[in-house]
Amino acid sequence: MPKGAPDGVGAAVDATLTASRALLGVVARSVANALELVTPPQFRVLVILSAEGPLRTGTLAARMDAVPSTFTRSLDRMEAGGWITRRENPDSRREVLVDLTESGRHLVEEATARRRQEIRSVITHLSPDERAAVIRGLTLFASAAGEPPIDDLLVPGL
Repeated sequence: MPKGAPDGVGAAVDATLTASRALLGVVARSVANALELVTPPQFRVLVILSAEGPLRTGTLAARMDAVPSTFTRSLDRMEAGGWITRRENPDSRREVLVDLTESGRHLVEEATARRRQEIRSVITHLSPDERAAVIRGLTLFASAAGEPPIDDLLVPGL
């Protein structure tokens, strides 16, 4: 559909693409230090565990859209690096639960704090009315994308 379409879909897509480039820059700067220690997929595992708590290996592999056998090798490296722990599920000894170590939690919290600061520095350039518009627009976008509200996350700001 052309940009000038009456329903505004093209203009909304263009505005969202522009905003996503700005947000990608914020994200890249906020995780730069973490990515010196872990790979991007490993960092994603840490973020998921930080938000959801301990998960079964199979559930975590599915969330990552990974092949379980390959994913297990990645978890081996993450465990050796001190980022995660694995333990028997007390409810089912056939299952293994994956959780963050304090180092893994700290890595995510540090990146989240940097991201929060980066976003704050951008938002402070807006008027109160513009900030309200950003809140409305991004809340609608996140909801349409299926992203859970921030209150549903265990670590604020992920």
